[in-house]
Amino acid sequence: MRIAIELPTWLGDAVMVSPAIENLVNFFKDLEITLIGSFISIEALKHHPKVTNTYVLEKNYINVYNTLNYLDEFDLFVSFRGSVRSKFIKFCVSAKYKYQYDKNKYKRGHQVEKYNNFVNDSLNIDSAASNLNLHVKKEYKLKDHKLLGINPGASYGSAKRWYPMEFAEVAYALSNEYDIILFGGANEKHISNDIEKYLMEKGVFNFKNLVEKTTIKELISKISNLDLLVTGDSGPMHIAAALEIPTVSIFGPTKDYETSQWMNKHSAVVKKNLECQPCMKRTCPLNHHNCMKLIKASDVLEAIKNLD
Repeated sequence: MRIAIELPTWLGDAVMVSPAIENLVNFFKDLEITLIGSFISIEALKHHPKVTNTYVLEKNYINVYNTLNYLDEFDLFVSFRGSVRSKFIKFCVSAKYKYQYDKNKYKRGHQVEKYNNFVNDSLNIDSAASNLNLHVKKEYKLKDHKLLGINPGASYGSAKRWYPMEFAEVAYALSNEYDIILFGGANEKHISNDIEKYLMEKGVFNFKNLVEKTTIKELISKISNLDLLVTGDSGPMHIAAALEIPTVSIFGPTKDYETSQWMNKHSAVVKKNLECQPCMKRTCPLNHHNCMKLIKASDVLEAIKNLD
């Protein structure tokens, strides 16, 4: 059985689709998987033992057509995206059976359940969503202190981002107990620099700023060695869930009941439950950003204290 799978674009969504992929694997058992998607989504999931090929597609439609049209026929094509471009990809892939995710059909439950229900409906089965699985081994290293990860960024937009100085105050408050690692991509460089400056001014030097310095594989490896992660609603948050790392997640405009950590027993969400939440906007439409502004370092520290 040869299956082509188009992955979601974003890192967090790719991680959340992993139980649905396990659903496919458990149903067909003897299969070979070809992954199609963005670079980051493929990097996160390419370690699955059933994955035999991967294709990172360019944005140019002609190149997409030329890449996919000449692949051998698949038995099944499953797309976890519903965009116009994804429909074009579905057209280009040669497969006996083709199924495409429709977000308008799956509106209830956690995003993990939505993806899994799509597979259930496609195969006419009823399997519960399993744990997240990246098929990577946890990194175990001897260390002098416990490790705290700080992930201040969020790719969706500024509305999802908690304030750098609040992250910095959390890191400072825990700096005697933990060594600190700052995570993030290129867009978070200025945020991490602000946190780094604050810590140094407070005389804290037991930290590493790894923002823009890790591959996806390295990011997963580093997160696997953490004792605690403080993060916004982001891809690294879902990686931590897959690795069952104790996590405090800060939510503002997005729906924690849809995109919070899946099946992590040591997880807490900090949010303010305002009437305007969740707005699902990239920037605050009311120009006050209170869903994040009203969350203080003390709220997060209290959540950490109450983690199991």
